[in-house]
Amino acid sequence: MSELIKFDNVTIFQDERPIVGNLSVEVKKGEFVYLLGKTGSGKSSFLKTIYGDLTLNNGTAKVCGFSLNDLKQKEIPYLRRRLGIVFQDFQLLGDRNIYENLKFVMKATGWKEEPKIKERILDVLKQVNLDGKENKMPHELSGGEQQRVSIARALVNNPEIILADEPTGNLDPETSEEILILLKKLSETGCAVLFATHDMIVYNKFKSRTLLFENGKMIEKN
Repeated sequence: MSELIKFDNVTIFQDERPIVGNLSVEVKKGEFVYLLGKTGSGKSSFLKTIYGDLTLNNGTAKVCGFSLNDLKQKEIPYLRRRLGIVFQDFQLLGDRNIYENLKFVMKATGWKEEPKIKERILDVLKQVNLDGKENKMPHELSGGEQQRVSIARALVNNPEIILADEPTGNLDPETSEEILILLKKLSETGCAVLFATHDMIVYNKFKSRTLLFENGKMIEKN
């Protein structure tokens, strides 16, 4: 199955209010897909539906083989292990160093063996060009470096999909471009990336498949 995400005629609700209607889309392995639209247009609600934070009440949808229609509460952690989620705010734990930030997530998702934890942490930090920064505290890093840590955190469980919700929203243009390039490279390794943004400067850095959210609908933009 090449489709990692398949939505068919879905209406997404938030607080019983329809946000996006008649949404049908497929995302395949290794695709880089922009989610484009103004704040409040439904991009984040779409991502929240994918990772099980919003319940699917209408239409049919599958993510990484999980049916969202009958997704049980106890299945959500297993779905999320197949996903890497990157937010606008870095959500790092300020009282522990980068290594311990990543280790915390790994322990919470079932990693137990210290040698394997260490090997994986050093590997993902290398992937995001933060070799040798594992002992730094979050406040010692720049905003761009902190976002790279959050991407490393999203990678620790070898996700099939990365959901990036306005990941450059708190960054300057040069750093935003670096984060965009990093996520694009990750998609080239076979991991699908959904990159939500309303920043046209970031969006225009390179062309890729685009899903446009506006007026309560999602349309494929040519």
